[in-house]
Amino acid sequence: MSLTFSLFPRPRSIDETPGAGPGTSAAVRAEIDATLPADGFRLQTSPAGIVLRHADAAGLRYAQQALDQLRANRDFATVGVVVEDWPDFAVRGFMLDISRDRVLTRRTLLRLIELLDLARVNQLELYTEHTFAYAEHGSVWAEASALTIDDVRWIDDQCAHRGIALVPNQNTLGHMERWLKHAPYAHRAENIEGFERMGAHRASSTLAPTAENAEFVNELLTELLPLFRSQRVNVGADEPWELGLGVSAAEVSERGRGPVYFDYVSRVLRHWTEQGYEVEFWADVFGNHPELMGQVPAGAIPVVWQYDSAELTRAVVERATDAQRELWAGSDLDVTSLQSGFRGRAVVLTEAEENFWVAPGTSAWQSFTGRIDNGVANMIDAAEIGLEFHATGYINTSWGDNGSYDPPAISFAPLLFGGAVSWNLAGNRDLDLADVLNRHVVLDPSGITGRVLVDIGRATRALDAPLLNASQLFTVLHQGGRLAADSWPSAAGIERADAILAQGLNDLDGADPAALDGDTIVRETRHAIRFARFGADILRLRPGGIDSVPAADARVLLHRFDALIEEHRQTWLLRAQPGGLADSVDRLARMRLALVARTAC
Repeated sequence: MSLTFSLFPRPRSIDETPGAGPGTSAAVRAEIDATLPADGFRLQTSPAGIVLRHADAAGLRYAQQALDQLRANRDFATVGVVVEDWPDFAVRGFMLDISRDRVLTRRTLLRLIELLDLARVNQLELYTEHTFAYAEHGSVWAEASALTIDDVRWIDDQCAHRGIALVPNQNTLGHMERWLKHAPYAHRAENIEGFERMGAHRASSTLAPTAENAEFVNELLTELLPLFRSQRVNVGADEPWELGLGVSAAEVSERGRGPVYFDYVSRVLRHWTEQGYEVEFWADVFGNHPELMGQVPAGAIPVVWQYDSAELTRAVVERATDAQRELWAGSDLDVTSLQSGFRGRAVVLTEAEENFWVAPGTSAWQSFTGRIDNGVANMIDAAEIGLEFHATGYINTSWGDNGSYDPPAISFAPLLFGGAVSWNLAGNRDLDLADVLNRHVVLDPSGITGRVLVDIGRATRALDAPLLNASQLFTVLHQGGRLAADSWPSAAGIERADAILAQGLNDLDGADPAALDGDTIVRETRHAIRFARFGADILRLRPGGIDSVPAADARVLLHRFDALIEEHRQTWLLRAQPGGLADSVDRLARMRLALVARTAC
């Protein structure tokens, strides 16, 4: 095998010279080369030895990684190489949601960190809402297996050992429902009665944009930030759904939603930028208000996120009914602008001379088995637009919406892909992810495990029923067997998706992963497939069919569902802490209630 294919990520350039290798005991010399870009290196092997030229400490680390991968190739001693490499983005990050509801064990966090190191990711953010053990707020995190001070310091040490910055990511405005549901914090809500979104009532989730609440969240950050080596923090501030519907209604009516939002966020940003921190915040609200451009404090960074590819979004919009469009409009969701992918917001921010980062996603959440095609397309778009508009940061994100029903292994491929294209888009946009998984992660000589992990991620696309931010294989269960008729896949689409899943389940019988967590990967992947196939069976009932299932059939389905939930509990505990598990199970309670109701008919 060519030495080129030994390397992950694929390098910017590599030249091979057969017969001019370094032999088996060549000396290694490292030299600083100030002409190389930051994090860059030039690795040369020849009969004279091995030379690692590097820009800095990170460049030396990456050069050594590349050398270690080359040594694993049998032709290393007889083929000379010159490898030159450096990153497209200075900050190459990964954000993991540990608030909904999966808090990983230390062993699994270490596995994640090792994968990030492999992909040359240099920043890890653990997104928290209520999952850090703040000293004076035990009622909020008591049942969540929250990270302790010792946990954070341990994770920070493990990251530092691998050249990765651990960055705190604590939401400070929206997504605060796990705080606001407790009596001591309810008074901080924008609207204590909650709100309506996409046709459903939701519990209060947004802090009122007051000076008192800004002081409150800054006190939380004052406790959290000193635990980290990094001088960077992400304060979130995304999706404040209720803003202007409660405490701030009069002010928003008078001044506008954007200025009220940014006055509050600026209080948080400036508190930390003035102390020398670089502060990230999500740009969903900010980017929708041109009047806010030019107001970002020095040291703050708007981060543009987009979770669906432009192609998928256009397909969803093209098929949308008038009723769906009304729901979007009533929920302050400008789906039309999302059809341009990352470009729309990038143009607005660039014209205002605002620095920004891009943040795609793994597309694993709300899917069981992932949506790999959408994730790959979205990550490529983020890299292309980020490079075109000179973004300096790229943060791949893994969210846990509605119970984290996708096991960690489902995100391994998109995690690696995001790291690779943020390092070098041109060389990695066409990666064979199954091969990367088999050779570098699961260590499966049969090639089966990696191929299955990639293939099952295509089941959602096979449904041919475009849906934003989720797969119907999951949402039909989350919504108790009921979906809007216009989002229901065709019978043919359901069969195509299920055929992919069935093939993956069958193929896993021959998998032979040698990785230490290989058995866990196979088990959790089997479970994800079985859950998705159960979703396919519910979809086969067609719209309204859940309300007419014969009692005997409902009992069979209920037995299968309960077995899946029990396996969910068991596989969860292989990788994650017990806190949050009960909440995760409750996310699918409507499905069980629907089946129980039919057993009595």
